This record gives sequence, C-alpha cells and structure tokens, in this order.
Amino acid sequence: MSRFTSEDEALLQSMLRQLLQSVKEKITGAPSVECAEEILLHLEETDENFHNYEFVKYLRQYINNTVGSVIEEETEKCTSAQNQGEVSGYDTLVQHVTKKTRESKEYREMMHALKNVMMVVVESLINKFEEDRMRNKELDIKAKNGRQSGYYTDNCSDSDSSFNQSYTFMSQEQLQLLAERLDPIQPKEVRQEALQTLCLAPASDVLNSESWPNLRKHLTVSLSDPDVTFSDKILRFYAKTFSSSFNVTREVYTSLARHLELYFLSGEYSLRVSAGLDVSDTDINRLLKKVRLLNEYQKEAPSSWIRYPEKYMEEVVESTLSLLSVKHDPNHPASPDFLSPVYFLALLDIKAVWFKKWTHAYYSRTVVLRLLEKKYKSLVIAAVQQCLDYFEFCKAAVNRSSRVNDFSQLHCSDKQNFSYTGPELQYVYFVHSLCLLGRLLIYKQGRNLFPVQLKSKKDGVSVTDLLVLFTQLIYYSPSYPKTAVAAHTDNYSPASLVMEILQVFCDQTGCAAECLYTDAVIDALLHPVQSLLSGTEVYVNSLETTLIDVADILARIASVEDGLSLLLYGENEKTAKDDGPTTVHVIVQFTKKLLQDNISLLSGSELQPVVKGAFIFVCRQMYRTCEGLQMIIPYGLHESIAEAWKKTSLLSERIPTPVTGADSTSAVSLESKNILLWEETLLDALLNFSITPKGLFLLHSTGAINDCVNFMFRSLSKKLQTNEYEEFGDRVIVAQMATTPTGAVALQNSGFIKALVTELWALLECGKDDVRITQPKSTPVDPIDRSCQKSFLSLINLLTYPAVFELLSKQDLPNKPIYSLREVPTSIVDIIDRLIILNSEAKIHSLFSYEQSHIFGLRLLNVLCCELNTLLLLETQYKVSQVLLAAQEENVTETSEGPGDFIIDGLSVERNHVLVRINLIGGPQERILPLRVLDKGSNPYPWPMFSSFPLPKCYFAEIPAKAEFRQDKDLDKLLSLLKSPEKQTGWTETCRKQFCKVMKARPDIISGTILAELIEKFVTHLSESRSDCFFSAGDYKAMDSDESLSSVQQLGVEMTVRYGKYLNLLKEDAENELCFVLRNCENFLKQQQRTVVSSLRCLQERPADYDWFASSVFLIMSGDGEKTLTFLQRFSCLLVSAFLWLPRLHVSMHLPATTVESGIHPVYFCSAHHVEMLLKAELPLVFSAFHMSGFSPSQICLQWITQCFWNYMDWSEICHYIAMCIFLGPDYQIYMCISVFRHLQQDILKHTEAQDLQVFLKEEALHGFRVSEYLGYMESLEATYRPVLLKDMRNIGVQYK
Repeated sequence: MSRFTSEDEALLQSMLRQLLQSVKEKITGAPSVECAEEILLHLEETDENFHNYEFVKYLRQYINNTVGSVIEEETEKCTSAQNQGEVSGYDTLVQHVTKKTRESKEYREMMHALKNVMMVVVESLINKFEEDRMRNKELDIKAKNGRQSGYYTDNCSDSDSSFNQSYTFMSQEQLQLLAERLDPIQPKEVRQEALQTLCLAPASDVLNSESWPNLRKHLTVSLSDPDVTFSDKILRFYAKTFSSSFNVTREVYTSLARHLELYFLSGEYSLRVSAGLDVSDTDINRLLKKVRLLNEYQKEAPSSWIRYPEKYMEEVVESTLSLLSVKHDPNHPASPDFLSPVYFLALLDIKAVWFKKWTHAYYSRTVVLRLLEKKYKSLVIAAVQQCLDYFEFCKAAVNRSSRVNDFSQLHCSDKQNFSYTGPELQYVYFVHSLCLLGRLLIYKQGRNLFPVQLKSKKDGVSVTDLLVLFTQLIYYSPSYPKTAVAAHTDNYSPASLVMEILQVFCDQTGCAAECLYTDAVIDALLHPVQSLLSGTEVYVNSLETTLIDVADILARIASVEDGLSLLLYGENEKTAKDDGPTTVHVIVQFTKKLLQDNISLLSGSELQPVVKGAFIFVCRQMYRTCEGLQMIIPYGLHESIAEAWKKTSLLSERIPTPVTGADSTSAVSLESKNILLWEETLLDALLNFSITPKGLFLLHSTGAINDCVNFMFRSLSKKLQTNEYEEFGDRVIVAQMATTPTGAVALQNSGFIKALVTELWALLECGKDDVRITQPKSTPVDPIDRSCQKSFLSLINLLTYPAVFELLSKQDLPNKPIYSLREVPTSIVDIIDRLIILNSEAKIHSLFSYEQSHIFGLRLLNVLCCELNTLLLLETQYKVSQVLLAAQEENVTETSEGPGDFIIDGLSVERNHVLVRINLIGGPQERILPLRVLDKGSNPYPWPMFSSFPLPKCYFAEIPAKAEFRQDKDLDKLLSLLKSPEKQTGWTETCRKQFCKVMKARPDIISGTILAELIEKFVTHLSESRSDCFFSAGDYKAMDSDESLSSVQQLGVEMTVRYGKYLNLLKEDAENELCFVLRNCENFLKQQQRTVVSSLRCLQERPADYDWFASSVFLIMSGDGEKTLTFLQRFSCLLVSAFLWLPRLHVSMHLPATTVESGIHPVYFCSAHHVEMLLKAELPLVFSAFHMSGFSPSQICLQWITQCFWNYMDWSEICHYIAMCIFLGPDYQIYMCISVFRHLQQDILKHTEAQDLQVFLKEEALHGFRVSEYLGYMESLEATYRPVLLKDMRNIGVQYK
C-alpha cells in the first residue's frame, strides 16, 4: 500500500476529524499551541481509548502492511546472530531491528506517501473549517477583508509529529473593534462572538496592543457574567496569557485579583465559615477556579519576575496581599464568621507553597515582608489568631477527655467528599496559617513583624510566645490512628507540621538562636517530660509519639554549639537557672528513669525502646562534648546505660542461632530482632563516651569497652563495604582508644588492627582484587602515594606509645629466611618486619614495590620515633639505628680503591633523616634535621651522609653564648621573698605575681642556677605547708644500689647525658649520677604503689617508661644527684607532681583501684580532657580542624607532656614550662597546651587542608614559641577556667560513679 486513492483520503479525513473531536476538550483547555502539541504527542500515555480510535487502527494496519515483512526479516537475522553470541540482550535486539527498518527503502517510501496524503487531508480540514467559520460569522466588511488565516505543518522530520493549529493575526483596528464588542453593554451574542475571535489571536499580540487596557477592563467586568460558559472562556484566555512574559501577564493577574477582591466585598457574597462549603456548587466551583488560576500563577511567577523592574513584582504582591486581607467591617454582626479569600486559597494550597516561593529569594522576600509590615500586618495577626484559636480548642478538648480523636478523623478520610464543614474549613486555614508563620519566622525581617497585638490578649504575641504555642501543639493536638497516618503521604497533623517547622528552624543558625534558644521554648518542650518525672497527671495525646518528637528537637538543638550551651547552662550562658532544675538535669534524670523502666505510663508500650533510644541520643549529643560530659558525670548515666546493656546482653545470648533453610520468622522472632537492635543502640551509646578522654575513662569503668570496640569494628566493616567510611567521629574514637592501653588492646582483640594492616598491604603491594588491571599502575610521585595516605594516617593515629608498648613489648621480629609473595602481614610487628627493618635479602625480594614500600615504612618510623618512649622501645628491641646504618654502608658506589661515595636516592635520603632525628635530641634551634628533598643545581643534596657514629657536626646547632648576667630588681625581690623565713598571709600569691613579673620582663634570666634555686626554695616552702601538700610525704633515704636499670632506661640515660653535655650542663661523670637518681626515684615511688593483677603489659612489671621529668630536673640541677633527689621527694607532696611527673602516679595507692587497673593516667583523663574542652571554647577553628582530620588534641598533648616537650621546644623554654607549672599551678599545663595550639593555628588549618595534620604535629618542633610571650594569655585563661580545672584536678583520687 504505497499510494493513496481519493477514497483513502476521504476515509482518513473522517477518521482524523473523529480523533480531533474526541480530544477537543483536552486541546482547547491547553494554554498555548506548544501545550496542545505536547498533549497530542503524549496521547497514548494519557488517553485510555487511544488504541480504539479508527485513525490509530488505520495507521497501525498501514505500517504493518508496508514494513511488516522488513521487521520480520531483520528480527530473524538478529535472532540467529544472538544465538551465535554476536548480539546480546533484548534492548539491543529492539534497537538493531528499529535502526535497520528505518534505514530500509520501504520505510522511506511509506513515510513520503504518508506525509503527502496527510498534508492534503489537513489542508482540506482547514479549508472546511474556514468555510464553516465564514458562514457562521457576520463580522463587518472591514474585518472580513482584513482577516488572514494560515496553517502550519511540520514537514521536516519523519520522526516528529505536530498539531496543526489555526492562528488569527489581527491588526490594531481589529483588536479595537473586539474591545468595543466586548463591552458589557453589547448584546450577549456579540460579546460571545468577539470573545471566540479573541481566543484565536496570539496572547502576546493582544497584551501588547493599544486596545489592551479597554479589553482588560471589559474582561474583568465580564468575569462576573452569570453565563458559566462565557466566564470560563475568559478564564481560559487568562490562562493562555499567563504563558506570556511577566511584564504583561502581571496586568492580567492584578485584574483577576481585583475582580475577586471586589466580589468578596460586594453584597452578593454572603458565605459563612459556620455554614461550610459545598465545592460541587456551580458558583463556588467558578470561584475556586478563579482562585486556583491565581494560585498557579503565584507559584510560577517567582521563576521569572527577577528579570523585570521591582515595581512590576510589587504590583502582583500587593494585589495578592490586598485580596487576602479582605474581611467584613468589624462592626458587621457576621464579621468573625466571614469566609474570606484566604480560606479559598488555603483549600487549594494548604501548605502555603506560594508564600514559600515568594520568600525564598531575597529579591522578592524584601518586597513581601515590607508590604506586610507597612500595610498588611493584619494578615499576620489573623494567622496568629487562627493558630491560637485552634490551640485553645485542642487544649480544652484534651483537658476534658485526655484524647481528641473525633476531630482528627475529619482530616484523614479516604472517601471522596465534595463538601467541607465549618470546623474543617477552620482547620484548613489553621494549617495554611501555621505553614505561613513557620516560613515567616525563618527570616530576620519576618521576625521583626513581632510582637503582634491580638484583640483577645492584652500583651502582644512575641516570637517566643509563638514558638511556645507551636511546641505545645505537639502534645495537645489530635492524635491520628496509625492506619490513617500510614495511608496519607502528606500528613497534615499539627504535630507533624510543627515538627517540620521546628526542624527547619534547627537547621537555620540565626533563626534557631532567636527562636528556639530560649528557656521558655525549652521549658515548653520539656513539659511532658517534667510531668512524668514529677508524677503529675499528663494530659497529652499520643504520649510516646510526643516524647519521640520532643527528643528529636532536643537532639537537634544539642548538636549545635549555642544550642548545647542553652541545654547545659540556660539562656544566660555559663550560669545555671536558680528557679528550678537545669535542662540537662531533667533530660538525664528522665533518661535514667526510662532505662530503669520507672515510667509507669510507658510500661508495656511497643514504642518504649524507641523513646529510650531517642532520649539516649539527646544525652549522647551532650556527653560527646567535654563540657556536656562534665555536667552529666554526677548522674552516673554511663552506669545506667551499661546496666541496661548487661541485661539486654543476657537476653540476646538466649536467642537461638538461625538454621539454614528454616523459616526466618520462626528462627529469629521479631522480638529477638528488637532485642539485638536495642543491644546495638546501647553499645553505640556507650561507645560514644569514648570520643572524649574522660568519657573513655568512664567507659572503661563500665567493663564494656571490649564489646563496644567489637561493635565499632563491625559497624566500620559494613561502612567499608559500602564505601562510606568517611565519618570523622569514628576516626576520632579510634585515635582516643589508641591513646590508652586498654583501648589499644581492645582494638587488637576486635580484629581492627588486622583489618587495617591487611588493607594497607593491599594498597601498598597487591592492589585491590576486584579491580581489573587494564594498564600498569603509574609510578607514585609523592613519597607516600595518595592511595596509601589514609592508611598511613590511620597507623599514626593508632601507634601512640601506650599502644606501641602493649602491641610490641617483648615481641621479636619473625626474621624468616624466606617470605612468600602471598604472605600478607596481619599485625604491627609484621609491618615493622616487612616495611621498616629490611635487614635481609629475603625481605627485600618479598616486596613487589620495594622502594615505595620501604619509604612508607621509613616515613612511619620517622613519625613514631618523634615520641621518645617509642623511640627507646624500638631502639632497644629492634636496634633500628644499627639496621639503618648498615643499609647506608651498603648503599655506596664501588671503586677500584674501595667503597666510594654514598648513592643519593630516595631511600638513602629517608634513612639519613631518620638517623639524625633518632640520635639527636634538641629543640628547633638546637638541632638541624636534613631535608628529605633534593635541590636543583650541581649539589642536589648538601647534607652529609654517614654509616657510623658520631653524627657529623653540621647537624648540631651552635649554642648561643650565655648573656652576661645583670642585676634585676624584680628577680632580687623574688629571691628575697623565697629566702625570707617569715611567711606572711598571701606569701604564695605574692611569690607567684613576682615570678610572672620577672617572666614577662626578663625571661632569659630564669635559667641555670637561678632557676634551680627558685624552684628548689619555692617547693621546699610548699612541702612544709600542710595546706599546700596534696599527697603524703613518705620517709625515704637515698642509697646506692646494685640494681641495674632496664635497657630502655639505660638508653634514655645516654640520650639525656648526651643532650646535657651538648647544653654544657653536665660533666663527664653525669651518667652515674643520673642512674643513681633514677634508681632511687623508682624505689621511692615503689613505697606508694599498689599491687595490681592485670593482663596489661604496662602494669605487669616495673615502670617501663623513661622518666623524662626527673631527667629534666637533673639537668636543671646541673647534674647534682643529691639535690635532684631531695627536690623530687619534696615535690612529690604537691598536686602539680601528679601532672608534671607522670611516673609519680604509676600504680599509685593515691588513685582508686579501678583507675590504676585501667592503665589510664590522670594527665590523659584530666589534663588532656580539659585541653579539648578549652580548645573548643577558645580556638573553635583548631578544634574543628582536629575533628575533620580524625585526630584528637589529647593524643598530641599527652605526647608533649609525657616527654616534657623534649625535641619540641628549646631547653630554655622547657625550663620556663616546668617553672611556670610549679609556681603558678598544675592548671597552667593545660593553658600551656592551649597557647601552643593558638601559636600553631594557621599551620594547623593549612595542614588540615593538606590532610597531614598528625604528621605535622608529631614531626615539627614548635618554631617561634616563647612561654613568656603567652604568659599574659595564660593568665586570662586562668581567670576564666581555674575554679573548674583545679577542682577536677584535685578529684583525681575520687572514684567516678
């Protein structure tokens, strides 16, 4: 069927006419030609009768007859090819057949014939349409002669379709004539005919014509025409014009809004709220159509009005607000019952989406809020009044029956209903008002509209009053049946709407601060909680849901710094409320009661575990911070959670193991799943205590640390599988855990370390198994490839000295004669054996990427050795220096005369740097570390390499000559005070002030013998005062002993003496003197130690750590052993000794047994904890940088303090640090760390961005830091924080419960 006959054309014409008649209603309702085309293009999707149209049937048959054989042939070809594996998949088959068919000759001929016949058919239809129109219309001769008609068809593509629409292009004279004919004084038939013609004209021509003002006036008047068909046509014309540009459509919109405003103000409108609304009524239906057209435009206009002058937008906004402000004269008897326009708008846009869009952009928001403030504030007042009225209704109903079920049913019916009762209309208006006010309060200019004055209230309604009202709606509003809520995706219950609003407020910082962060709002939120705590009767709908909602908002508030401060201290920051319990008290007490199942109203509820979990999460948001934990500790919440976990754990152990093939529902019941879920919730809550140092200490006391770490590892494994392990909090927890012996052992036992090492090896040596290698890996440019950087930082976080000692102490290296290429390391010992101590050919040949992997190991070793205790352990156990020196010795060129020069390569440069670092002690100006990069030019590496000791002298910085001592009045005054036998009241404070004066003016003179004399005399006086002594002084006489020091201590002595001689502080026999001091210190402290039975290595033997503080005092005393011992004995009575001299409290009887058994030193859970607390308050950017890096400030602080800042500060600054803490108090240790962080702030931010913060802080000395320069800052910190810090430091001997 390639050609069409005249009979075919006639048949096609009748079928096409039938099709167009069937879809006429859809097409004529389209606002534009483009929309009509879209309707026809998608007719198959939208019209269920599409395949029943004769025209469609005809076309299907025609296509089948013409190209059916082609399709079958191509399908057979593809099917056979598919069987042979050449083509795969159904989609591919369809695409291939379609392509081949469209390329065929038959298809091209078919499309050509079809287009030709359709052009004839369409042209014939248009001609007939023109004839009919000319016959039926009796316009004047001018109009007839001027009429031009045309048609448009698509003849461009064989794959496109178009709808042939007739346009009427009109001159200005014709439009003027139409305007005259649309005048309301004209006969009805004339006006209808003119309107029909107008609808055929392009909207842009009409709106831009000179006749438009008159047309608009006549159309606006005609909108009130009683003839429904006539007014509907005008609305369709309006809808069509709204697709034009905004600058002209605003006139159409304002005229429609003005028409409605006049209608509502006219006497013919008399609808009342109490009478309800029947939307099936013709008049009401027409009214709703007009309002809906306005509303549709309201939602679309904001996308374009920014391109036009502000006055255009202001016209639209003002006409809308003017319409919505319409109300009866207040004196009218029916005024309160008047069904105003806002009710109709609320019915069509219940959540006030139009207002949300209008206030989204600053451009329009400014205009809207300005008009509301100046002219239309009554809209805001009416909305507030509506919310207040609804709340009063709910409150009264709740007080009567304690449940409001009947009213809630009005809003969640599934039946189609065409009428609204009075209460339903009020509720719809309430929802609209609630959403509008919720949006209004987000913006500062919107909040400035408050307070508003209501007639029913003497005082104005402020923002806080409104928020309290919103909050009370959560628990006073009607409760929905669960089935009703589940069946509605858009839940219009007041509680859910208020929750949406409050959640948005919580996300907006400025809005939350002004709206939510007030005591009044928090009290309103806590009202049901306080009622349950006090045992008073609770009038609340859906108690469990209400409590969950309250907890959700409280948790969001607690997650923000200002909100947390409000919960902890009340509206006036840092000061608790005097007139009642603080918010944190109420929340924690209620959470404890929930955990103990002491809330009778919730007993047996299905949602009780959810309520418990919600309030635990609120508490968790608080105790995750140092200041929040400080407030929560007295309540013993950690013990309550641990107790609940132990009970749940016993229940979970009884759950039967699922059997393969068994029905899952019978094997593990829903109740069992809930028990397991609840157990995980409690473990997660306990785990989050460990994000702060003191919280980790409390977690250890619960005995649940191993289970928590196992839970964390399981959770991390799931996240790793889904590639989501980017949460900073998890990495911070790992860093905190690794800083304590118990945490490190728990990480080892859980499999975490094994997984970390295995992942590292896969990245470093093997690559991922699931990655198909199509090309060789590129050679890494950086010393540590970016793919391994994350694992590198994780190892640094993990390998603190406490962890290293537990994992490596007395652990020999495997040193196997042969290593399989498939042998994967699983422990830290393996990493050291395979990547660092490469002392055999077997180890070297076992590496695929020898240089890259060994550099990784040397970089890791370099960071580890920055912690001096770790350095001593590695050096004594594994002889690191010897291995590196031997490697350097082998790395030389061979000449005929023997060994030549060192070969400069990546490994030799790294080894040289490590060797200098681990064999040279000194601050930033006392030692020179070789760079690890090559310079450009003839001498790329100017640093001398070596393969034996001693170190080349170029790495020793020159010690500046001592300045000539000059007399200083302030120093003389301080010395005279210390030598004075009479101690007047306030003597200690006077000495401290004088010390500060000298430190600020002449810090250089506080050194050498003067420093020794100052601290010696001051400590002697304090030790003789009972009030200043914190620990009891034991009787001990120094004596020589044959007992030898451990290899670690012996090496520490050698390093100390070498450093002292470099500083010209010690003589030749100093080594024996220092050994004498250390042996006697150990024996002296042993008198005050308790016997501990523990699996921790650090508690199984004599102190393994080297005593850096005693060594520092030895250097201050210029190597005088007797003076050093005497000083340390007296110093041990003072509180400051617990924090400066870490071995002082090793398994000490002055600490509770649980503290000793944890192996956690008070410097960590007290000093380092408060460093984190002050850091967050004083240097929030630095604190955030640590969190984003997954690193904890407490870890680096513990390292600094343990080794008395050796290698980080010059000797003079170390002396000032020790003297300052002795004179000014132990809390200055905390202020010192904060000052260092302040000094490093810019560097910390820079290295956080570079993702190497841990490496920077551990490797780099504190360049440019001077204790004296920051003393003033430390004094300001003392004035703010000393009471809290000293109280906590004095409580280190208290058992936490």
